[in-house]
Amino acid sequence: MKKNTLLISAAIATLALLNGCVTMKQFDEVQMDLDRIAEENRRLTLSNQDGEIERRELAGRVDVLTEANAQLAQDTTRLGRSLNEALQDVKKLEDLNDVLTSESSSRMAAINEENRALLEELSKNRAELQAQEDDLLQLNTDLNQREAELAQRSQRVQELEGLLASRDAAAEALRSQLAQALLGFADKGLTVEQRNGKVYVSLEAQLLFPSGSTAINAEGKQALKDLAQVVSTQSNLEIIVEGHTDTDQLRSGTIPRNNWELSVLRSTAVVEILTSAGVTPEALSASGRSEYHPVDPDDKARNRRIEIVLAPNLDALFDIIRAE
Repeated sequence: MKKNTLLISAAIATLALLNGCVTMKQFDEVQMDLDRIAEENRRLTLSNQDGEIERRELAGRVDVLTEANAQLAQDTTRLGRSLNEALQDVKKLEDLNDVLTSESSSRMAAINEENRALLEELSKNRAELQAQEDDLLQLNTDLNQREAELAQRSQRVQELEGLLASRDAAAEALRSQLAQALLGFADKGLTVEQRNGKVYVSLEAQLLFPSGSTAINAEGKQALKDLAQVVSTQSNLEIIVEGHTDTDQLRSGTIPRNNWELSVLRSTAVVEILTSAGVTPEALSASGRSEYHPVDPDDKARNRRIEIVLAPNLDALFDIIRAE
């Protein structure tokens, strides 16, 4: 640019000289134009230099941007691939999530069903346990009641055993007294035994009655009076007089007409002697048993007998038994 300006200035100067008619004023004007042009040229040159610098800077920036764009393109491509892979992974995860969700739902449904069954079983077990507890409480109540009843029964048994022991002791004492009092008749068909708390005085018929008779002889009356003397001192006795015959049939048109009447009349005859000797009538009872309770089927003499059964009053025992 500077070179061109100088050439223009030289050209103008040459023209002016050639023409010979250029004045100083014109020359000055031309010079001023030249200076202005030179200044403009210098300014333009500087501006051009600045533009060149700016161009080079821009070119460098373009290179940088171009390189960055290329790198960005590479990164975009790589990120695109990564994005595609990520999308595929997301799809796989979504599919897996669907599967897991389905399995989880199925498993949850199975767990819920299992829990429901367990709750039903638990409820059933609780109901059974409650029923068992109720039964146990009832059994415990029953057991306590039975224990109380057993204690009462045990007490009654002890009372009963005590009464039975007292009865047996009293019966044995009575037997001993009667045996001692009737000792003189022991070899005449009279026996005294104690069995089951009762005293049995057995008098063979020959000691009391003539054959077929209901009238008691003198020796028999004495034996009965001796017995009455002991018995009359006892209280709370029940005395049963039993008449027994053998199997020989008695046939008569007058009383006694048969063995039944004979056994009864003989027992009542004994009762009359006992009451006359001081035994209270309220304690006595008479019965006839004919030939149906023999003591020895082969010895008719032993079967023809009077048995006097002396038993303690058992009202106290019956009261205990009834309390059961």
